[in-house]
Amino acid sequence: MEEEEERRHPYLHCMLAGGAGGTSGDILMHSIDTVKTRQQGDPHVPSKYTSLSSSYLKIFRQEGIRRGLYSGVTPAFLGSFPGTLIFFGCYEYSKRHLIDGGVHSSLAYLASGFIADLAASVVYVPSEVLKTRLQLQGRYNNPFFNSGYNYRSTLHATRTIIKDEGFAALFNGYKATLFRDLPFSALQFAFYEQEQKWAKESVGGKDIGLGLEILTATTAGGLAGVLTCPLDVVKTRIQTQLNPTDDVPKQLSTNRLSTAPRLSSQPPSGPTKDPKRSIRTISTSSPTTTIPKQGSVTLDTSSVFTGLKLVYKTEGLAGCFRGVGPRALWTSVQSGTMLVLYQVLLRKLEAYPLVAGEGTSAL
Repeated sequence: MEEEEERRHPYLHCMLAGGAGGTSGDILMHSIDTVKTRQQGDPHVPSKYTSLSSSYLKIFRQEGIRRGLYSGVTPAFLGSFPGTLIFFGCYEYSKRHLIDGGVHSSLAYLASGFIADLAASVVYVPSEVLKTRLQLQGRYNNPFFNSGYNYRSTLHATRTIIKDEGFAALFNGYKATLFRDLPFSALQFAFYEQEQKWAKESVGGKDIGLGLEILTATTAGGLAGVLTCPLDVVKTRIQTQLNPTDDVPKQLSTNRLSTAPRLSSQPPSGPTKDPKRSIRTISTSSPTTTIPKQGSVTLDTSSVFTGLKLVYKTEGLAGCFRGVGPRALWTSVQSGTMLVLYQVLLRKLEAYPLVAGEGTSAL
């Protein structure tokens, strides 16, 4: 199979373009992420946050933009830019060396997505833990929502978590994150690279135009989001289910981020532990768009595979794909923003290069 010969972009260009594109996508969707975090981590019964639109408006009216919808944006930015920088650097390095080594391009794209996300996870998981807790908390001494957390700033949150829970707490949710995000990244870039190739063949050139750039980027993210929806459902159910009050474990598994909220009038200065309260654990990775349905079976397991079998057995295929529409929309917009900006910035850097090119390569 003949491959199109294209100029190989310098690694620095790919990393900078990817870092800027990925960060822009994450910041653009941050307010939606905040709403989903509140929905997942709300300790009140019944929940204060129901539908996406009503929850968005409630947070906006009560807490505003900077300290409400965009709470946690600082750790999000600090994790997103270096995380995507590492991701695109590792992705391009792995892809080029695998293809040069004779690996089929489709397999190279898939494997490179796995490798790149694994490398970047060391950076983005700790930032997601901080971001998620600050999103759930909202403003300091929040009078509208008592999450069980009350950090003054990102630095204060970092120091408090390390002091009270240990450094390992910054990596809560690491295993569960990899189970969902590695397959998503692998599929996303495998789809994107293939769609880009088809688009270039159809127009007969390298420049496919903004319309096709948007189409290839959004469909790649959307398709990957749909196919990994069962993993998202199980991950969310495991991490957000309410445990019975008489069955609360003394210690939570390390792949969960605990929020044991104390529903008092004064917000605590850090995470609280009250064995008399139910515990709701929340996602510590990229935003999930699956809210467990009331009455859904409790997944008394931390195994993703066991959870998948249980959901399929009790709720069928529809249960495995609950929330697939919002997930497809979210991943389409985020991926579209990231990948379109990535291509735009690559062309800008090609016109005004920071470093010399690296010859040609089959992509």
